[in-house]
Amino acid sequence: MLAELIAIPSVGGSAAEAVIQHRLAEHLDALGLEVDLWPIDLAAIRAHPDYPGEEVERTGAWGLVGTHRPGEPAGLILEGHVDVVPVGDPAAWDSDPFTPTVTDGAMVGRGTCDMKGGVAAILSAVAGARAAGRDLPPYAVHLVVGEEDGGLGAFSTLQRGHTGAACIIPEPTNLRLVTANAGSLTFRIEVPGVATHGSTRYAGVSAIDAYLPIHRALAALERRRNAVVEPLLQHLPIAYPLSVGRLRAGDWASSVPDRLVADGRYGLRIDEEPATARSELEDAVAGAAAADGFLREHPPRVSWPGGAFRGGRLPADHSLRDRVTAAHRQTTGERLPAETAVSYGSDLRLYAGVGIPTLHYGPGDVRLAHGPNESVPLDQLQVATDVFTRLLVER
Repeated sequence: MLAELIAIPSVGGSAAEAVIQHRLAEHLDALGLEVDLWPIDLAAIRAHPDYPGEEVERTGAWGLVGTHRPGEPAGLILEGHVDVVPVGDPAAWDSDPFTPTVTDGAMVGRGTCDMKGGVAAILSAVAGARAAGRDLPPYAVHLVVGEEDGGLGAFSTLQRGHTGAACIIPEPTNLRLVTANAGSLTFRIEVPGVATHGSTRYAGVSAIDAYLPIHRALAALERRRNAVVEPLLQHLPIAYPLSVGRLRAGDWASSVPDRLVADGRYGLRIDEEPATARSELEDAVAGAAAADGFLREHPPRVSWPGGAFRGGRLPADHSLRDRVTAAHRQTTGERLPAETAVSYGSDLRLYAGVGIPTLHYGPGDVRLAHGPNESVPLDQLQVATDVFTRLLVER
């Protein structure tokens, strides 16, 4: 199943997002679930006041839910996203990213751990639960697009009315229990300059040079925000990362650039309001501009395009953590490590935001996600499948 999914290059915003959803609808139907496959009304979703944002161009998208015992409230939701990020430099891969290979007990390919491995475990668990031949309690499988760039698919699924008592998202946690995640925002800073010929650069102002004090101010902001860290995130070297992922400036080698655009990711605390965090970054940029002679008269502009990921957490007294812990112990004979949190955004916050207790537990190491030679250990894939199977058949 995982090999089949990896072979579909479902990069966010591509036509293959639709291809994989239709293929998965066939699988859900073959597993005996009632299938809801629908074209997402992008205009309506984008007009919603709680729209979570997007970062890729998308002219169409499909939602997909499979339900066991439709008409009854789902006791458990297993949710996974099917979109993947671009492959980056193909030369950095040892093999074609969309031709799955097995090396040293792990499957290699784009999306193996983030998170088609989790999706394959979900589908295999459904097959295993059906093979158990029991009268299974109601459950649902939510398969979504657009998670990597905001969460449009999960948002649409919830808006359509697909809910449940609890949700597990098999993001790559190395089979650890993750009960909270911090959030993130995408920011853009536009810095002006004054163009002139490169031979007379003294007559102009390079937007690159003008940006440098802002970059230093962002680094100082990251240090301040990480001075005090929440207990669940104290295992991370940087709990709330602030990084600039893209810089664009200039259009001619012998011209002084008159505009620089910096796009970056801004980590939020688990319970932090995005508006509060936005103000903090805007104030840091404004402070850097006020201390600079040129920027004081030509202020940079901060905007917030793309996805907005709030944080989210499982309620402290919810039984889902105990159920997953027990299923893991029964499957492996080992205790789970202490629960933890992660610093990346996910669909967890959307489910938690509508009152569905949610956690992460899945195969793979997130440090391999989005990089070359992404892989997932097959033994972890099997454990996750067995754990989910136990959870589907229990009452």
